[in-house]
Amino acid sequence: MLAKTYPYYLANRPQTSKTMLDVRDKYSGKVATRVAVPDAKATEKAIAAAVTAAPAMRALKPWQRQAVLQHCAERFAERHDELAQALCVEAGKPIKDAAGEVTRLIETFRIAAEEAVRINSETINLELAGRLDGYRGYTRRVPLGPVSFITPFNFPLNLVAHKVAPAIAAGCPFVLKPAEKTPIGALIIGEVLAETELPKGAFSILPLDGAHATPLVEDERFKLLSFTGGQIGWELKARAGRKKVTLELGGNAACIVDADQGDRLDHVVERLVFGAFYQSGQSCISVQRIYAHVDIYDALKRRLVAAVKKLKAGDPKKKDVFLGPMIDEAAAERLHGWITEARQAGAKLLCGGKREGAMLEATLMEDVPREARVNRLEAFGPFALLAPFRSFDEAAVLVNDSDFGLQAGIFTNRLDHAMRAWDELEQGGVVVNDVPSFRVDNMPYGGVKLSGLGREGVRYAIEDMSEIRLMVMREG
Repeated sequence: MLAKTYPYYLANRPQTSKTMLDVRDKYSGKVATRVAVPDAKATEKAIAAAVTAAPAMRALKPWQRQAVLQHCAERFAERHDELAQALCVEAGKPIKDAAGEVTRLIETFRIAAEEAVRINSETINLELAGRLDGYRGYTRRVPLGPVSFITPFNFPLNLVAHKVAPAIAAGCPFVLKPAEKTPIGALIIGEVLAETELPKGAFSILPLDGAHATPLVEDERFKLLSFTGGQIGWELKARAGRKKVTLELGGNAACIVDADQGDRLDHVVERLVFGAFYQSGQSCISVQRIYAHVDIYDALKRRLVAAVKKLKAGDPKKKDVFLGPMIDEAAAERLHGWITEARQAGAKLLCGGKREGAMLEATLMEDVPREARVNRLEAFGPFALLAPFRSFDEAAVLVNDSDFGLQAGIFTNRLDHAMRAWDELEQGGVVVNDVPSFRVDNMPYGGVKLSGLGREGVRYAIEDMSEIRLMVMREG
């Protein structure tokens, strides 16, 4: 059960407010709980507190940072069911998927706890010429200082974890703005962080709306802005000034199914269905474009359509439901409009396509025109298109014909095709023999082109939140 109200967190402490934000059950549409909303004075206090906390955070020993992260992982495990239920309600995520995200939250904090004691120094050989005899170089990583985070609605726990856990491991105080539509998970994380011995001001969690989050972007006291969300990220980068910026801005992920997959089609279909329609397709690496070799195209299409038609949609609180609502009716209406546009432009509907409120059927299409928005833009919903190819060269061109480049997948038994995909596909990552929706929380994750810049993944985020400090010594 959700609490009736939730506080925000300012300098490690819960705070109430006269202004409250309604958080709705995404399936029923009813108000599920209410969240305290900070004002501009609270935001300024949070930033000032982070600045004040920076020396104390930097002074924490690696084992102390590790202890904080281990405590969080243990408490999240104890509150697993509560977190899953909150996620199911506030995000409309099927309860099985919500439970899986809680597991990933725990894993991300555990990975960060391990990495907190692995932030190593390096010895550099400087004796490159006779004039440099006796010189030695040494580097170590030190925390950047205060950092700001803005997270989206689709993974309210794990995308918060991918910013918060590395910040603690690196020794950086932070101010976090979770998504207004899904703030509860972040606030429960804040409740657990408040149990630890982090220095005062080490963290603030502020459920602000976009209009009031300007200081998190523009304030020069922050040394890094990490944003996950839509294309507005490029505008935020332009406004961020001299601070470091990392962006994860989505994609329209493609997956190639090679000619030699005929005897594995059942497995391929199972993975494609998961990749395209898991949590109603509201994932940056959801399978949106499926390219199948002409030799297996018809067989794959038949099995894929049959599998999609069997997906159960409905109340995400029921354990047998695979497809829940989109985040709100406006999002479902947007994607339904794109599907209608594509049909009017000549695309063929294979299954799905109907909408009722925030519920949109799992939809497959073929013959989708190149310029259709469901092809060119990020669908971010339960949609995928299917198209044939005759050669690997053609498949690579189709995948690369996109303004995005987050992750791609390829099902193939051919090593040369796998290696060419790695070499030639313009993507942040290539997943061989699985869908592009695959992600493990310690791997480098991020994209190219409009998909963003920088890399998430605990160790890589720690590197972004620290800087190298050099010492040179001369013998004698």
